[in-house]
Amino acid sequence: MEADKESAFSQVDIKTFWQTLSERVTGVTIVTARDEFGPAGFLALSAAHVTANPPTVLVSVDKKTSALATILSSRHFAVNYLPAGMDAVADAFSGKGGLSGSNRFVEGQWDTLTTGAPVFTQALGAFDCVVDDVIQRGDVSIVIGIAVATRIDSSRPPLVFFRGKLRSDFEV
Repeated sequence: MEADKESAFSQVDIKTFWQTLSERVTGVTIVTARDEFGPAGFLALSAAHVTANPPTVLVSVDKKTSALATILSSRHFAVNYLPAGMDAVADAFSGKGGLSGSNRFVEGQWDTLTTGAPVFTQALGAFDCVVDDVIQRGDVSIVIGIAVATRIDSSRPPLVFFRGKLRSDFEV
């Protein structure tokens, strides 16, 4: 049955899949966690709400992302929505410049709410979550979390990702 599903959907190649996704505007999100080895995080373009009751969000994490092990061992994560002008923070967590692990946190100021996961102090919004479930699908782990705390700062516009570029404005 699984092989049948894969062949039915294999008509769209990976390059075309990503090109099509680049036509949607996506808020730039940093997902973070902390375990006994320190903080870890990554730039996530696949973070979404699941339900408001209970307040639940999900993130898709590539299985090769080193922060996945930190999320799974700590059983928590934070979702941080970046404001416009925070390109350097986004770049640090995207892997550009070769930063990894706790070195990614040199950009910006970080705090915690409830779980100990790092929360970006200038985030437009942040969810602090405990891991509720993990679903394996293809080359990603879909991590579902229950929000136990939030922070909101609506004073700035968002940093967005559109057509392969970070943007602090909405001009095409």
